[in-house]
Amino acid sequence: MENFEFVSPTHFVFGRGAEEQVGAKLSERGAKKVLIHFGGQSAVKSGLIDRLKATLDAAGIEHVELGGVRPNPEIGLAREGIRLCKEHNIDWVLAVGGGSVIDSAKAVAVGAHYDGDVWDFFETKQPTNDVLPIAVVLTIPAAGSEASKNTVMSNDELQLKSGYPNNAQRPKLAFMNPELTFTLPPFQTAAGLTDMFCHLLERFFDDVGAVPVTDNLNLSLMKTVRAEAPRVMVEPENYDARANVMWAGMLCHQGLAGVGRHEDWATHGLEHELSALYPEITHGAGLAVMFPAWMEYVYPENPARFAYYGREVFGLAPTGDVEADALSAIDETRAFFASLGMPTTLAELDVCEDDIEKLIPTLKENKGEPFGSFKKLTKDDAREIYRLAL
Repeated sequence: MENFEFVSPTHFVFGRGAEEQVGAKLSERGAKKVLIHFGGQSAVKSGLIDRLKATLDAAGIEHVELGGVRPNPEIGLAREGIRLCKEHNIDWVLAVGGGSVIDSAKAVAVGAHYDGDVWDFFETKQPTNDVLPIAVVLTIPAAGSEASKNTVMSNDELQLKSGYPNNAQRPKLAFMNPELTFTLPPFQTAAGLTDMFCHLLERFFDDVGAVPVTDNLNLSLMKTVRAEAPRVMVEPENYDARANVMWAGMLCHQGLAGVGRHEDWATHGLEHELSALYPEITHGAGLAVMFPAWMEYVYPENPARFAYYGREVFGLAPTGDVEADALSAIDETRAFFASLGMPTTLAELDVCEDDIEKLIPTLKENKGEPFGSFKKLTKDDAREIYRLAL
């Protein structure tokens, strides 16, 4: 097991009616004026935003609203949120939505007390503790941003998508009511399931040997996501299935499933370039295409690790041929994503071979060279993985 540091300051309020406690919990923590940050109109039309404002009003907490966060959130709206925070002396940011909204809220919270442009943090990765506290009402289980140290933002002007890790931006409060996910469209549910499963894959495959305590937690979460996925897709209002998925999604990216390992994150880097170039590509859908392609390219580095994964997660019987077993595990991974309705090729995402060279310069800028840990990848390796995904 490698050395590690692990921080998890999030207070979770989980279960039916969790969001009704927002005002009281924020009041306990001294909140006076809150920026309510959300995405499109679904949170408004469902009445959720009005219910949250009512809890804040009952607690005597003032509030300002900023909606409009898109999938693959753009830094421009976060800059507007920062302006509002400074203008109105905001002391808490309340994110209402999924990973895109929470990531945007983190960018707002990081930039609220900063005199420069918040994008500086995404370029330099400079740590800061001067971050507004963040609360989350989760409506889309997927990214795990409700408890993670990470945020990922797009900069359309630069055609870049970049991450910023900082423990100070981990949300202080997360309100998680599975009932709020009942009406998610099937595609959004499936993309979320794919994203959380891929968060585990990034941690399971690296250049560190066995770390039993971490590996077993990781494998257990993979099996849970795989088991609950078909139930959620067929029975979208199955409370227990939704609850298991919601809690698993948080654990998949909180960090606990990777302690003592180096982790890889090459595939997320490869996908981020796709959705930076084409923001309409849903992150989970891009991962569903890129992860099996990455697996096919790198598995010879340690086929036994892939065979072990196949046995534990998909119940594949050993054949005596480790390489064949590894390839079977990769096939099962692709089939699992496809069973959720996810794409299996870049062509399904309207990405063609001519696009590959557009992805490479910003990939190098974001990830450096080499990148990844399971196999150290170069720009040429990245080109080959993109071609495998076509």
